[in-house]
Amino acid sequence: MRNTFFLFILIFVFSCKDSKSLDISKPAEETEIAETEVDSLITNESTSDLSAISTKDFRDFKVLDSENLAKAEIWSLISPQMSGFKEADYNRLKPLVLEQDITTLQKHIAEGKFNYQELTKFYLYRIREFDRENRLSLNSVIAINPNVIKQAYKLDEVDDYDEIHPIHGMPILLKDNVNASDMVTTAGALALKDNFVEDAFIVSQLKSKGALILGKANLSEWAYFFCGDCPSGYSAIGGQTLNPYGRRIFDTGGSSSGSGVSVSANFCAAAIGSETAGSILSPASQNSTVGFKPTVGLVSRSGIVPISSTLDTAGPITKNVMDNAILLDAIFGEDTSDAKTIYAIWEPGFYYEKIKDASLKGKRFGAPKRLLQDTLYANALKVLKQQGAVIVEIDEEKLGLPNFLRLLNLDMKKDLPAYMEGYANKDIMLRTVSDVMNFNLKDSLKTMPYGQNLFKGIADDNGDDNYLERIKDTLKTNGKQYFDIPMKANNLDGFLSINNYHAAFAAVAEYPALTVPMGYTSKGEPKGLTFIGKRLQEKQLLEWAYVYEQASKARVAPKDYN
Repeated sequence: MRNTFFLFILIFVFSCKDSKSLDISKPAEETEIAETEVDSLITNESTSDLSAISTKDFRDFKVLDSENLAKAEIWSLISPQMSGFKEADYNRLKPLVLEQDITTLQKHIAEGKFNYQELTKFYLYRIREFDRENRLSLNSVIAINPNVIKQAYKLDEVDDYDEIHPIHGMPILLKDNVNASDMVTTAGALALKDNFVEDAFIVSQLKSKGALILGKANLSEWAYFFCGDCPSGYSAIGGQTLNPYGRRIFDTGGSSSGSGVSVSANFCAAAIGSETAGSILSPASQNSTVGFKPTVGLVSRSGIVPISSTLDTAGPITKNVMDNAILLDAIFGEDTSDAKTIYAIWEPGFYYEKIKDASLKGKRFGAPKRLLQDTLYANALKVLKQQGAVIVEIDEEKLGLPNFLRLLNLDMKKDLPAYMEGYANKDIMLRTVSDVMNFNLKDSLKTMPYGQNLFKGIADDNGDDNYLERIKDTLKTNGKQYFDIPMKANNLDGFLSINNYHAAFAAVAEYPALTVPMGYTSKGEPKGLTFIGKRLQEKQLLEWAYVYEQASKARVAPKDYN
């Protein structure tokens, strides 16, 4: 649940060279805002609190393929079940499945063009073909549900397609910090290699609507809040996740790196990520997908390996906005075991049923003046204007996020033991951050090749509960004011950003944010237009993003994976 550029983008040194990935004709000449410029957008930040977070070049990899997980191990139980699915079957389904939205997949199934079992095998075939131990390896998938083909077979017995939720039968990958039966939940760490558990609340939500849990996606270990000197997308279990638009060239984003990459590469119908401050927005934008960080509490956090009970949330990552609305509709719901749960009275279909009727006419959006120099962003604003939106150029509030890192330290110091006690496998004796650190020291080359500096910072932080509450109050006030003041002054409906540039402010305000592809730099690197709204404005964000997406048609699939 950690931002791509090491929790917040404020200190990440961003550079990319010699992209050979995306073949987009007539790339526009452009001006880009580098990550190093973004820190000037957010003034008065207490940079001393960020000193533990690395500015290491993300291409400086010590590990690529996992040294703790072989491809054969992932496929040992599932490959025998795939024996009847041949290359000819894959090629027949390819034009019907690749880059198609969930609504279209359900239409094909209702028409008898293929069934849920074949759809599942299609994605499994692609993962096995592309994801590990070959020249196109992405290392985005960390585990396969050994029972998913059998479960798909049972779903094929449905005979009334009008009565099912659109997520029914759709193969979904979960970030591997989300508990799910039939598979281990590791958070990418060897310390949790035997963490066999029951379903998290959101997994039960998905299954109750007929979704298929295809497997687990790789992630930045412990949602990146662990090493500080490692690339995003690395975990001891899963190895180094790579970006399909530029392997070893472009950052994957983190910490939901495997979720973003697997969706972009068409390894699943959709995926679940989690975010503390940018960890959905970042990999979604970096991999040209749609990522949604909902209002904290709309989606349950129970049974998800935590960083911060204050800020954490799960959310959907998909290829398009409609699928995002469908997946959000499937996972939201009141969970009385989650202290921040929201009792939402929305009926099923609330987020997706009328999305095609959305309009931007008269909607007012704030655009930070300093972002206007980014050509892709400026072009996105033109598209919004053409759809009837009003763009208001705004100056950003001079507010910082003091002690942000200490909030994460103090939350995880208590939240990790709570997870281990309440949701982890009872045979695992580890409870605290210090316990995990001591475990890692037994074989540091396998468990922490990049060190564990952020965990050390957690263990060393002696702030008490009163201090933590004061930090929370200050951060939430600053986060809300950062958006509320310009929105009120200019009568704005929403705030427009790039990628995860304002993720930390949205996080502490507990406001929803959604990123949607807005194009590619001249080097082929994806970027996203990010909509930020007020509490529980998820439906509006989805509608705005849908109109923009349909007008811009910006997403292009990564060419080497078609």
